[in-house]
Amino acid sequence: MTIPPVSMSLYDSDFDGFSQSLGQAFERYGFAVVCDHGLTDAQVEGALDQARAFFALPDAVKQRYNPPGGAGQRGYTPFGVETAKGEARADLKEFWHMGRDLPPGHPSADAMPPNLWPEEAPGFRPAVGGLFAGLDALGDRLLRAVARHLGLADDFFVPAMQDGNSVLRLLHYPPLAPDAVGLRAGAHEDINVITLLLGAEEAGLQILDRDGRWLDISPPPGALVVNIGDMLQRLTNDLLPSTTHRVINPAPERRGFARYSTPFFHHFAPDYLIRTLPGCVTPDQPDRYPEPITSHAYLTERLRELKLLG
Repeated sequence: MTIPPVSMSLYDSDFDGFSQSLGQAFERYGFAVVCDHGLTDAQVEGALDQARAFFALPDAVKQRYNPPGGAGQRGYTPFGVETAKGEARADLKEFWHMGRDLPPGHPSADAMPPNLWPEEAPGFRPAVGGLFAGLDALGDRLLRAVARHLGLADDFFVPAMQDGNSVLRLLHYPPLAPDAVGLRAGAHEDINVITLLLGAEEAGLQILDRDGRWLDISPPPGALVVNIGDMLQRLTNDLLPSTTHRVINPAPERRGFARYSTPFFHHFAPDYLIRTLPGCVTPDQPDRYPEPITSHAYLTERLRELKLLG
C-alpha cells in the first residue's frame, strides 16, 4: 500500500495545505509519508555507515557500551533483548541509542543520562549527532503542522518539546537463518510523540489497518515515514491514533541480507504533563484519559513493559 506522500516543499508555500494533508493521513492511518524533507543523502548515509561499522564489531566490544541499569536509553542494546508488549519472544534486532546532550546541572539530568560514544569509531559522534540534530529540527517543524491541524497555536508544542527526551535509534536487523523463530520487530506501538523513520524502503514494515489487515508500507526511496506515538494519541484523546506496526521477516531470498534503519523518537520534556486537549473532548468522544501523567512517568511504565527496565 502507498500512503500518498506529502512534500515538505508545501510547508513554506502552502502551510495550511501541508498541515491538512499531513493531519488527514495521521487521522486515517496514524502514519504519513513525507518527501523533500531536506535531510541530505550525506547526512543519512554518513550515520548509516557508522552504524554498520559499529554493529560489525565483536560482541565483546559492543557490550562495553551496554550500561547496566540503563534501560536501553543510551548506548548499545544487544540482540534479543527488547520484547514487544505482550510478546513472549524477543525481537530479532540490536540497536544503539543517543539522546540530547544536556548542560551540567540541568533539572532533567536524572531522566536523560549522558550519551556514550564508541572509541572504536571516531567518526561516529559527528555523523550520528548530526543526524540527530537534523531529525530533531524536522520533528519540531512537523509538530507545528500538527498543531495547525488540531486548531492550536502553531507554536503550541514548542515549550513541550524544549529539551525533550528524544532518542535516535540506529537499528540493525542481522541476516536471518532459514529456521529463525520470531519477528524482526513484533507488533507494537511507539511510546513517544511522533516517530521519524528513515530506511523504510527496505521491505518489511507493516501497519495494522482498522479492518484487521496488515498493510505493507512502501515509501518512495529516501522518503520519511512519520507515525503518531502513544503520548500524542493520549494528548489528542485518540483523534490521532498510535497505530500498531511491525517489521516482518524478509522473503527467503532476502534473509541473508541485514536491514538498517534510523527511527527518531521525538519526545516531550520529562516534566511535561500529558493532559487531554479540551478541543479533542466532545459529548460523542468523552475524555478517555482523565488522569494526567508526566512524560517521564509514562515512559518509565512502558520501558518496563518492553522488558528494558526491571
